[in-house]
Amino acid sequence: MENLIIITAAVTGSNPTKKMNPAVPYTPREIADAAVESHRAGAAIAHVHVRDPDTGKPAFKRELFKEVLDRIRDRCDMLVNLTTSGFNLHGPDAGDRRLEPVSLKPDMCSLDLGSMNFHDRVFINPPQWSEKAAACMLANQVKPEIEVFEPGHIRQAVDLAKRGSFAPPPYFQLCMGVPWGIEASVESLLFMKNQLPPDCRWSVLGVGKAQLPMITMGILLGGNIRVGFEDNLFVKKGVPAKSNAEMVAMAADLATRLGRDVASVDQARQILGIPKAS
Repeated sequence: MENLIIITAAVTGSNPTKKMNPAVPYTPREIADAAVESHRAGAAIAHVHVRDPDTGKPAFKRELFKEVLDRIRDRCDMLVNLTTSGFNLHGPDAGDRRLEPVSLKPDMCSLDLGSMNFHDRVFINPPQWSEKAAACMLANQVKPEIEVFEPGHIRQAVDLAKRGSFAPPPYFQLCMGVPWGIEASVESLLFMKNQLPPDCRWSVLGVGKAQLPMITMGILLGGNIRVGFEDNLFVKKGVPAKSNAEMVAMAADLATRLGRDVASVDQARQILGIPKAS
């Protein structure tokens, strides 16, 4: 299992638009199609945001998440990771609404720890919400993908792990190069990796032009990797990607050339400790 690498496809996110790249998926059908195509190209996990089907603006509606989840599960067995970021949610009940995707019982949900300046906004994740979110995922047997954007987020996650907030092994996503988190450099990635607890599993993403160097380092360091339109819209400078699947295929080929074997869905389940739904 040590030589296997899990590829995640983050197929749409909340910021990319069709004006930036016409292949960015908006509707539940488009998002599910992108996930299934990425699975065929080598991705074991689909990381899912949902968009307003007509405008493409970020949405956070349970029925949209459910449609995407159902469409993917009807066509393949890949792991589905629903976001709980909820950037577009406001009001006193925003924290509770962010956890609605957990009730759909996906295989995984993202879990953000620590507030930070994020692009042109403040990404608010109070410690109390993170603890509640971890408890909710644990109770629903949903694996958290612990998204960390700077070293303090790892320290908070380690504290939660010591208190039994995560089913083992904890799974970290090292988010590199997001303004204004930690920079996407070799030195920063090595530093972040060295802060991780010894019993964890981890993955790395790089934003924009940092995607290729960060996933290359992740492959070489024995980690897992994430690619897709949420993080990057180009296969090389000035050349838009035709699809998420194209990015996944390139990542899978790179991993193979560097001596790693791409994990199947069943192997990814075993590595991450995610049992099949009964």
